[in-house]
Amino acid sequence: MSSHRSLLSRAAARWSALCAAALLATACASTSPLPNASTASVAPIKVKVFVAAMFEIGQNTGDRAGEFQHWYERYWKGAKPMAVPGALQPVYCNADGVCGAVLGMGKVNSSSSMQAILLNPQFDFSQAYYVISGVAGTPPARGTIGEVSWATWLVDYDLGHRWAPEENKAGEPTFMPRKGYEDYRRFKLNPDLVGWAMKLSADTPLKDSESARKYRLRYPDAAARRAPFVGTGTHMTGDTFFHGPGMSKQAQYIAKLYGADDYVITEMEAAAITLVIKRTHGTDRVMSLRGAVNFDQGNPKESTLQHLDPAPGETAGGFAETVENIALVGTRVVDHIVANWPQWQGGVPKP
Repeated sequence: MSSHRSLLSRAAARWSALCAAALLATACASTSPLPNASTASVAPIKVKVFVAAMFEIGQNTGDRAGEFQHWYERYWKGAKPMAVPGALQPVYCNADGVCGAVLGMGKVNSSSSMQAILLNPQFDFSQAYYVISGVAGTPPARGTIGEVSWATWLVDYDLGHRWAPEENKAGEPTFMPRKGYEDYRRFKLNPDLVGWAMKLSADTPLKDSESARKYRLRYPDAAARRAPFVGTGTHMTGDTFFHGPGMSKQAQYIAKLYGADDYVITEMEAAAITLVIKRTHGTDRVMSLRGAVNFDQGNPKESTLQHLDPAPGETAGGFAETVENIALVGTRVVDHIVANWPQWQGGVPKP
């Protein structure tokens, strides 16, 4: 009996040794050689300028252009897309440190993409400048179709209390700011950077279209009838595509309530994206650049609903020209920053 147990014991020992050897061989076979220090990690891309668009209509090149295509064709043709978990679309970068991506429309969509990109270890944003770029609306008393505007202020349209006009005293505002959100609802952008943007781009020759020229004549406002120009003012960020003179008046009321400049642009993303950038790198290097493709209200001969849902052939026109104008204006600033990086990398020079 004891000899039998001894045989079993020796067999078990041999079996354990064989198993251990097999496991060691498997581990060795499945483990790649340790990389050396030069290949273990790739240095992050030093971003000099990041261009954020909100949507593209089709492909990034070769078809009808949305907000991203003209930027892509100038800076990233042939660039490898860099996937970023949590971002809507990949990031593209060129050898000069100009990067960009489509972030998505709306405050949550765009800001979540921006945060994912900022926190991704593939990129170094420690000295980056930002151009938040896209199409927008404008009040006819302040702007026109095809214009391009640099923001002086970004104001959130939504952080507050609203109620129906019929539940209020006639003519009084139906908006009250939400207390406790003071640091989230408005951002004054760096005046020196806005000054540089205007200095470099104010004289940019802008595109126009015959359809836009005809459409402007429906409005009596002198500003609405202007040819496209480069200007500045407050950009109002809201998740609502608001329409009509009442909503436009409320946007101007909010801008003034917060001590900002005149409301000139309605858009859906910039204040939210800027809040994300503020929490990681501050706002001194943030620019918001928008081109107006519609008025925020109808002309005196149409109702707000008619303006909101125009009949065929009754739209403003000028979209293709406006998205090109945005890139024509914006690339002047981007190119200047990159070409003069030793003067810009430490901060915005005095204009």
